[in-house]
Amino acid sequence: MGNLPLGNDNDLDDMQFYNREIETSFISDNLELTKKGSTPTILLTGIRGVGKTALMKKIKKDFQDRYLVVYMDLSSMDKFKDEKLTRFSFMKLFYESIIKACRESNIISIDKQILKYFKTRNFRLDKIASIDKIPVPILKSEEDYGKFATFVMDLPQQIYNDCKNNIEGVLIFMDEFQMLKQVDDDVNRFLWYIRSVIQSQKYVGYIFSGSMSVKDDLIADIAGQNGAFGGRILNYEVKTFSSDTTKNYLTEKADYLEFTDEGFDRFYKCTNGIPYYINTFARLLPPNEKLNEEKIIFEFKKALPYLSVHLTNEWYKLNSQEKRIITAIVEKPLKRIEIANKLGVTSGAIGASLKSLQNKTLIELDENGFKIYDSIFKTWLKNEYEEKGTYPY
Repeated sequence: MGNLPLGNDNDLDDMQFYNREIETSFISDNLELTKKGSTPTILLTGIRGVGKTALMKKIKKDFQDRYLVVYMDLSSMDKFKDEKLTRFSFMKLFYESIIKACRESNIISIDKQILKYFKTRNFRLDKIASIDKIPVPILKSEEDYGKFATFVMDLPQQIYNDCKNNIEGVLIFMDEFQMLKQVDDDVNRFLWYIRSVIQSQKYVGYIFSGSMSVKDDLIADIAGQNGAFGGRILNYEVKTFSSDTTKNYLTEKADYLEFTDEGFDRFYKCTNGIPYYINTFARLLPPNEKLNEEKIIFEFKKALPYLSVHLTNEWYKLNSQEKRIITAIVEKPLKRIEIANKLGVTSGAIGASLKSLQNKTLIELDENGFKIYDSIFKTWLKNEYEEKGTYPY
């Protein structure tokens, strides 16, 4: 398979990483301002599968010898939730990610964790026990969110202050940032809280990255004129590969694929220049065979279940109304009232489902109405209907 990575492989070696020299240089140059006392803050956006996480991990490797680099995947907040995601879930994951980075860097010892325990709990006397005839107070405690949040958010600055002779700064990479839309509180207010802490820090840099449409409300909440970080954050979109870049990439990494001109054009149209789909589809194509347009169309239909597996997994988690909304807009975008009429319900009855689908980045809203976000997902649904006469409810 040459040097083609797996489609879902985000931790690429130097041989596999390709064509992001401009992005890497631009972002790295901004992060280097951290060592001068600045607090660079970057919002990295781009469609799902375009390579944002791979780019972040590449930059992490480039910086981790000189900086403490904390990588935090917000999709991991799930392990800290009871019934739904909360601010506490975020803070616990942030703390865990900081401690993990410190352990890997041999910068911070376990005493910081003990310090955290006493700083973030409210203690009360439970009983007096006797140990070797010496009375010892036994305490009960409960976590205090306010104290815990303050401790965690201030920790990067404290680590730099304690370790500035060994590191040039602290970099915080928060991936899958769109997950904040699922917290059980006012997201915008939470963003303002995060910003209030960040603006007082020095020698600490931040990258927020997420699979978000450029039309996503979260981008406006973060970087819009009235957003929490408006005017204080660099919004950088990671683009898909161009046709020429895709051709050069496959020529270098998969020279066993023999495309005709029409076959390659069809391949590019099928994958939309998205690295995840390029890698996944290319690995499934037969080597050393003539790949004309007809052959690519045939292979694409065979590959659909593999190309869309991450999306079909999401599909089967949806409730009945959410699935009906998606199938209602397979053929063309529809306004909210048009979707409601098609489903035979009131407009108000689908509001929560529409919001949930947007939060999961399965649909988006533009001037034409609600539409399916990912063309591969839409193609899979259409293909299922053509083959089975019904959608996969």
